[in-house]
Amino acid sequence: MRAFHSDLFVLPLPQGHRFPMGKYRLLREAVVAHLPGIHLVEAPAASDGELALAHAPSYVSAVTEGLLSPAQQREIGFPWSERMVERSRRSVGATVAAARTALREGVSANLAGGTHHASADKGSGYCVFNDVAVAARLMQAEWHRLHRQLLRVAVIDLDVHQGNGTAAIFRDDPTVFTLSMHGAKNFPFRKEAGDLDVELPDGCGDGDYLVALDAALEQLWRRYSPGLVFYLAGADPHEGDRLGRLKLTAAGLAERDRRVLHAARERRIPVALTMAGGYGRVIEDTVAVQLNTLRLALESWRQWNNTTHDRSSAAAAS
Repeated sequence: MRAFHSDLFVLPLPQGHRFPMGKYRLLREAVVAHLPGIHLVEAPAASDGELALAHAPSYVSAVTEGLLSPAQQREIGFPWSERMVERSRRSVGATVAAARTALREGVSANLAGGTHHASADKGSGYCVFNDVAVAARLMQAEWHRLHRQLLRVAVIDLDVHQGNGTAAIFRDDPTVFTLSMHGAKNFPFRKEAGDLDVELPDGCGDGDYLVALDAALEQLWRRYSPGLVFYLAGADPHEGDRLGRLKLTAAGLAERDRRVLHAARERRIPVALTMAGGYGRVIEDTVAVQLNTLRLALESWRQWNNTTHDRSSAAAAS
């Protein structure tokens, strides 16, 4: 399975900044150490034209040229720098590459991404550009050019925070279905209506979460038939997360991932994963949750490709 990374492009954050930038390097190193079946590839940078598929060109220019106002930088949560621009482009490029790969191979991943608070004309909540929105629009354009068919996309956002930027970008787009399961009282405090929003109370644990997830997935499949799923596998519903306010265990999150991946594979829907949020009090706990997500993704990729091989063999025999 191929996974794309961009952690070599590190933001120069001020001392004491609350964003755990080091988690991306730690995750890549953990994949190298524990998941040799995952082939790591450095992410390409998204171009201005690709970014403009989901963002206002004026906003793309403001980010690229360092013209963001102090208020815009505060809303994003990062001070502007050339490294911020490069990292943001690479994070989008990683999700684009993962989506292309998933359409060919069934499953692929971005070791970062899930920047779902960025909307068309602004960034927010540590999100500069919306990687999933750009990748969804680009995959639809490429799919139509190659196959002369519409590619329907579903976004399954299980970060603890609502994917408000993604919902806003696709508000009037019936070709993209947005599902977000998130803390009702968590950031962003003003939510954007998606196609399916499931709000969870503070302290929600494994049992109630998985019941809600099963119901949400059943509703998604009943209402929509996607040809590609973007799965935001946030680690921040974990009980040890500083910002999460939910109480899922590592085992509960693993079961969450297993159910999403199984449901998509059962329907032969390719999945592009992003790691989304994770702010553990002990950052190694966040990395462990994300590593297990990737372990389950690798298993799903193997099962997808074993099934493809079996079908090809059966067709050849007949």
